[in-house]
Amino acid sequence: MTAPFDPTAESVCYLNGTFQPLSQCQISVLDRGFIFGDGVYEVIPVYGRRVFRADAHLERLVRSLNAVEMANPCTREDWLALVREVIARNAQDDQCIYIQVTRGVARRDHVFPRGVEPTIFMMSFPFPHIQADKRANGVACITAPDLRWRNGHIKSTSLLGNVLARQLSAEIGAAETILIRDGWVTEASASNVWVVRNGRLCAPLRDHDKLEGIRVSLLEELSTEIGVKLDFRPIAEWELRCAEEILLTSATKEVLPVTSLDGRRVSEGRPGAVCQSLYAAYQAAKDVQSS
Repeated sequence: MTAPFDPTAESVCYLNGTFQPLSQCQISVLDRGFIFGDGVYEVIPVYGRRVFRADAHLERLVRSLNAVEMANPCTREDWLALVREVIARNAQDDQCIYIQVTRGVARRDHVFPRGVEPTIFMMSFPFPHIQADKRANGVACITAPDLRWRNGHIKSTSLLGNVLARQLSAEIGAAETILIRDGWVTEASASNVWVVRNGRLCAPLRDHDKLEGIRVSLLEELSTEIGVKLDFRPIAEWELRCAEEILLTSATKEVLPVTSLDGRRVSEGRPGAVCQSLYAAYQAAKDVQSS
């Protein structure tokens, strides 16, 4: 049985203008984030108490707010100040800052309410570093049909489709579920997916079917830096299954090799040269792109 969640007194969060222990935070049951999943979110990694690529994360937050027709409740400077204050009020040097904005509290009605203050919530949790053996040996993934809605570019709190997809892999001890729609790779339940074909790094096209992770533009920079050719193009399911390498990227996974797919090893069954080079470049980037 899973132990009940017990937020510690040391975990301090921000809710609608107040910093308080996470265990004391409360919202109305009529909050549209609770009733409808009517909100957006962002997760920003922090290394050594320095925020990593904050501008890119905040720009994506604004894009998501615009896409669901919610006004941005804070300026860039206000967001950064709140993020840094939450970091300072929590103990860990390496953290993840979770930001959520919902449309606010109103009577239950599908139509957008007018004149309602948004709910702004921000918390910190310890950065979940990948275990060393998984970095060294790679992880297992499975595939599943992508049955989610077609506005994947919005970082919405409505994540039930992703939750169900991730549960499929969790139940068999795999790290992720890679999603396929009409024979083409989209993304994973909580990661972007990359393949190496003929020595070239390949990523699915940027479009509304998938969320463009902040690491997508970062790997675009890093691949140039290490001399690896990168193609953004449709990736067929058959290409995934015979790839030289498969990689996952996300705020918490960074760059993670996949060495088993649906019970079959990927290529030689160990992390490839492209993944290892990108991971090393990513670690170097953390020193120069955090603030």
